[in-house]
Amino acid sequence: MAELAQVLRHMLPVEDPMSLVDASTGDDAAVYLLSADRALVVTTDFFTPVVDRAFDFGRIAAANALSDVYAMGGRPLFALNLLSFPRKLLGEGLAEEIIRGSSAICREADIPVLGGHSIDDPEPKFGMVAVGEVDPDRIVRLFGALPGDLLVLTKAVGTGVISTALKAGVVDETVLASAVDSMVTLNSTAAEAMVAHGVRSGTDVTGYGLLGHLRNLVRASGLSAEVMAGAVPLLPGAIALVQAGHVPRGTTRNLTDLAEDVAWTTEISEPVRTLLADSQTSGGLLMAVPPDRIDTLMADLRSSGTAAAVIGKLTEGRVGYMSVV
Repeated sequence: MAELAQVLRHMLPVEDPMSLVDASTGDDAAVYLLSADRALVVTTDFFTPVVDRAFDFGRIAAANALSDVYAMGGRPLFALNLLSFPRKLLGEGLAEEIIRGSSAICREADIPVLGGHSIDDPEPKFGMVAVGEVDPDRIVRLFGALPGDLLVLTKAVGTGVISTALKAGVVDETVLASAVDSMVTLNSTAAEAMVAHGVRSGTDVTGYGLLGHLRNLVRASGLSAEVMAGAVPLLPGAIALVQAGHVPRGTTRNLTDLAEDVAWTTEISEPVRTLLADSQTSGGLLMAVPPDRIDTLMADLRSSGTAAAVIGKLTEGRVGYMSVV
């Protein structure tokens, strides 16, 4: 994260008064005001394959790109494809399967894919530009959480570990299927409940892992956090794969980066510590929910089939600090 900040310091400051959210805050997407009651939410994301099946890769990449719109409390309007692919392999049908998978997710999100861009690249990569809209008065941001707010997570963690084990050819098909199902699940229903219940602070869980994204939220809100490790949902098989040594480099970097901002109780095992920092793809939403709204929010999430869990709370104290108990 320090290296990223070093690069971003060269971006010109944003002076346009219509710009409501830009890169300076670390939020999930840019927001640009169109009118008193309407703003654009724009984001982009792309990466190398995390699974073997091209169709599933396309689905995961699309769900992941749309997630940032949902995380801001927005509704997607349309998307554009971003494809890097070796020209010599275009006849193999893999690129078509990637696009077919992404299109399937966009149909599920009820949005069109209006075009995109492709380049010849020896290493395949795919992602999307996602454009949505949001009520300017209901944008969900990193800041704005309050002491006593409860932390709600809407997906289990462990996709990074499982994807890494897949590359080594040691993942059980059932374990892989659970991870893929999680990654292709849109955060749309969770986002609708989040906005309906007046949540103003939240994010989604991706590359920085659960604790990395939580740190962003508590730093922006000037708070600390307490996380109940036993309450955090883990994907099936993830613990065993960590114990077998299948840990992504990104997850290792996350653990190193978090070292000075996390206090672990001695009961928290090394595999659980690893998974709480595991670099995720298309993870769930992480919300800071006022206590008086938690029961109705959780009831709505569960009735819609979202496997949400209350995993901790926000507290006053050293800004950006997290204790895991």
